[in-house]
Amino acid sequence: MTSAPQGFWAQAAADPDRTVVIAPDGTPWSAARLHADCNRLVGGLRAAGLRPGDAFAAVLPNGVELLTAYLAATQAGFYLVPVNHHLVAPEIAWIVADSEAKALIAHERYADAATGAADAAGLPAAHRYAVGQAPGFRPYAALLDGQPGTPPADRTQGWVMNYTSGTTGRPRGIRRPLSGRPPEASHLGGFLGFFGIRPFDDNVHLVCSPLYHTAVLQFAGASLHIGHRLVLMDGWAPEEMLRLIDTHRCTHTHMVPTQFHRLLALPERTRRAYDVSSMRHAIHGAAPCPDHVKRAMIDWWGPCVEEYYAASEGGGAFATAADWLKKPGTVGRAWPVSELAVFDDDGNRLPPGEAGTVYMKMTTGAFTYHKDEAKTRKNRIGDFFTVGDIGVLDDDGYLYLRDRKIDMIISGGVNIYPAEIEAALLTHPAVADAAAFGVPDDDWGEQVKAVVEPAPGHPPGPGLAADLLAHCAGLLARYKCPRSVDFVTEMPRDPNGKLYKRRLRDPYWQGRERPV
Repeated sequence: MTSAPQGFWAQAAADPDRTVVIAPDGTPWSAARLHADCNRLVGGLRAAGLRPGDAFAAVLPNGVELLTAYLAATQAGFYLVPVNHHLVAPEIAWIVADSEAKALIAHERYADAATGAADAAGLPAAHRYAVGQAPGFRPYAALLDGQPGTPPADRTQGWVMNYTSGTTGRPRGIRRPLSGRPPEASHLGGFLGFFGIRPFDDNVHLVCSPLYHTAVLQFAGASLHIGHRLVLMDGWAPEEMLRLIDTHRCTHTHMVPTQFHRLLALPERTRRAYDVSSMRHAIHGAAPCPDHVKRAMIDWWGPCVEEYYAASEGGGAFATAADWLKKPGTVGRAWPVSELAVFDDDGNRLPPGEAGTVYMKMTTGAFTYHKDEAKTRKNRIGDFFTVGDIGVLDDDGYLYLRDRKIDMIISGGVNIYPAEIEAALLTHPAVADAAAFGVPDDDWGEQVKAVVEPAPGHPPGPGLAADLLAHCAGLLARYKCPRSVDFVTEMPRDPNGKLYKRRLRDPYWQGRERPV
């Protein structure tokens, strides 16, 4: 079956016995079982008082329950608010309260944070549900018990309302208007065609990052809607990923460069022990990928290693392996439903070859930052919006990113892009992870600081620092080279590979004001 289907719900009715999900514990789920649970959840949430346009929050690990919540919300006109389960109670409480969530579904792993968040947000006890045991929460099964497993009446399109990462200030919900049309009227996974991923065709999608992340849930949900089986990982480990690809003949996945780096660090005999030839699309984004890491992955996995640029607000650009090998460093050209532009600080559109702030425009619908009209207006020029990345377009429309505007180092009036320094550091065998940023300098405004997580077997200290500084001197212009190196046991990254650079940088600026 290769024709475009009408979404998961229609597929489940047509072929109820088909296995659609492999849960993290290896349990296969049929389309009928998943379909019935998502229908029951709609009934349970409606019985709890939710109406179209209302939101409910989920603090859940990768598992069938989060997929069930996604399918329920998007056929009942609700907003699903997936919450990063690494957040602490006050951070979760902010999201629950700001989204005006009418219910909270949490996993027992996160019971303490979820309880504190629900209390702080003033969520009634009757609207708290837990997968497993959590004091003060009703069992998740209570939402489903007694509800019909058949499709609900008055089905209408819902959406996911993700919250931005909040690197500056409070995170904000990205809210898209609901159409009021049946859920099948939306694209339901058609965007995967931008990447050459087709319906059915024996595709198997490996979910190897947390589903609370915008892109991970979007890729997984889209794959489900166009007939692909999902294989779920609850927690990522490099060898386990290889095992699952080999076992289930996975064909595509969404990754981040940190995962590439750690896969490549496996012993050669471990890497050779697994067959990854089934992979057709290993699509990565979310963070810059050093050139040498990407080349090594292409050498190992072949032309399936592809890249995109987008944001929770929208996208984007896409580059195949062939595109990238032809134009190393590019994140690709605009999607068919997107337009890219580069503007200067005065709002003037820049010609190819000139660096400025990257803006995007989507033809698929608008968004607002929930309860923050000022932020919504601030980051726009006409129909274009930006998330603050610096980049340049070439004459062929290929985009090259330099860095986030907030992370750019200005030393002596010269712009320095940390990603270039980090890529140089990562070519050293003693470096497992690296970050570069500006720290105060009375003469220059800022000087370049490097923070390094040493690879196993390479003890930190003055000797390693001197070696790394010499290494950078051979790869970078002098003004770009770090002036000093500090070491950390583990780099503060979230499971998606995003670096919390402010946690590293802010202590150096305590009592000082950054010049940017």
